[in-house]
Amino acid sequence: MTAFDPKEIRKAFGRFMTGVTVVTTRANDGTPVGFTANSFTSVSLDPPLLLVCPGKFLSSFDAFENATHFAVSVLAEGQEEVSNTFAGFKGDRFARIPHEQDLNGVPVINGAVAWFSCQTHRVMPAGDHTVLVGQVTGFDHHSGGGLGYADGRYFSLGLERAAGESPPSGAVVGAIVETPAGVLLEETPHGLRPPQVMANSRTNQLESLSDGLAVRGMKVDLGRVYSAYDDRRLGTHHTYVLATAPVPTDMRGLRCVASDDLSRLGFATPAIATMMSRFATETRTRSFTLYLGDEDAGDTHKT
Repeated sequence: MTAFDPKEIRKAFGRFMTGVTVVTTRANDGTPVGFTANSFTSVSLDPPLLLVCPGKFLSSFDAFENATHFAVSVLAEGQEEVSNTFAGFKGDRFARIPHEQDLNGVPVINGAVAWFSCQTHRVMPAGDHTVLVGQVTGFDHHSGGGLGYADGRYFSLGLERAAGESPPSGAVVGAIVETPAGVLLEETPHGLRPPQVMANSRTNQLESLSDGLAVRGMKVDLGRVYSAYDDRRLGTHHTYVLATAPVPTDMRGLRCVASDDLSRLGFATPAIATMMSRFATETRTRSFTLYLGDEDAGDTHKT
């Protein structure tokens, strides 16, 4: 058998984008238990079957392996804290998270975009996990976006799509570009700012940004939206995305700054200064949020 590096194959599996679920049941003594899973798949419509894969490392593994009933709650955008609680919190998870019971007495998560009550159909050992197939005995679903997961982080397509829909004119699109040497910033008469271009329409904004940066010798790998706001003073809409790149060969007009130094620099506008200070803080944990609002106030969302 070929021996793989566990970290590398985990990264490879993580390239597949999935939703996030919480799987729940009750132990033999009636105690509710649950865990976060993205190993969830619909299997059949007739009969309605689904599967999840509890790991043998779970403290609740025996409860799921021997369960007669279980439930799957598909988490909604904004329910990252629910996912994190059922992934790692060691105390009473159900005391922290609003929930109700299905007809089998199994907890389901409030606010989930869908939930499925299941009777155990089949249990099959599979390496360090078990394949748990359930026959759906009840379900419900609601409108709204589901919480996504890929490359070890959450994403929310609905929020990111909304953030990318800027006005047809006066739209600034920029990139917070990380390189092995630091973050790339443009020098302007008013102070520093991330490299940016003017977009002429709602469509192809990222393509315009990529082309505009390439003209300056910056071949970047654009990521997800980090900040989207209206600057009422300038009459413009701004969208900034996260990006990575090698250090460009031509640094004219650019500065490469360590992330720890970002909060001490002078930026072109207060809104950019606030954004870059947030980026410097979030870089330490690599847990990036999405800002939606204007130049003075708005909300951050985990993605």
